[in-house]
Amino acid sequence: MKHCSECAVDIEGAWHTCPLCRGTVEGDTSADPFPAIPLTFSRRRVLTVLFLTSIGIILLSFAAQLFFSRAIDDIGPFRYAWLGVTAMWLIVLMAVRKRSNVAKGTVYMVVLIGLVCTYWDYLTGWHGWALSYVVPIVCACSVVALLITVKVMRIEVGEYIVYSGLTVVLGLAPIAFLFLGWVTNPVPSSICGALSLLALGLLQLSRGADVKHELSKRLHL
Repeated sequence: MKHCSECAVDIEGAWHTCPLCRGTVEGDTSADPFPAIPLTFSRRRVLTVLFLTSIGIILLSFAAQLFFSRAIDDIGPFRYAWLGVTAMWLIVLMAVRKRSNVAKGTVYMVVLIGLVCTYWDYLTGWHGWALSYVVPIVCACSVVALLITVKVMRIEVGEYIVYSGLTVVLGLAPIAFLFLGWVTNPVPSSICGALSLLALGLLQLSRGADVKHELSKRLHL
């Protein structure tokens, strides 16, 4: 058993430093008193699904540039898909590392990216690219990332409520921009809204009874 001379305590487990004072410990390693709890998901599977999804989005952006933008000199709007892929990786990796703050972290990230790009668009003369492309693409990829985390990582029923609500909020924001006439191209906003509603429907169909029970419990109905 390990021993810390500074704290005068014996330490069970394979500690290399004292958990109290971070000082050097002496002695032999003993069995860990806490059981090893395996993950309910496979990190390799999560990253594989994320990688294949990213490749699919990138290939779709290449196809869009090839078939729909030959007469357009600036194909920048299609390149915003790379920003969405980056956001998707950040959300899923954040979920794998620290699952409790995924919903809050996703909201902060999407809002921060949206505000920074909108302000940048405003400073450069307001061409509408931020609300027309960046926000819908980032929101749509965030929805895909949330679907991956919920499906592959087997999130608890209570977390389904948070993810479902977050999916609706993220998807309806670009739809609101579309109805207000703030966008120059309605396609990204429409796709984002449709994807959000589809994701919400899939979540409710997969665990509808549990979600209703959780809503009744949380809303005291």
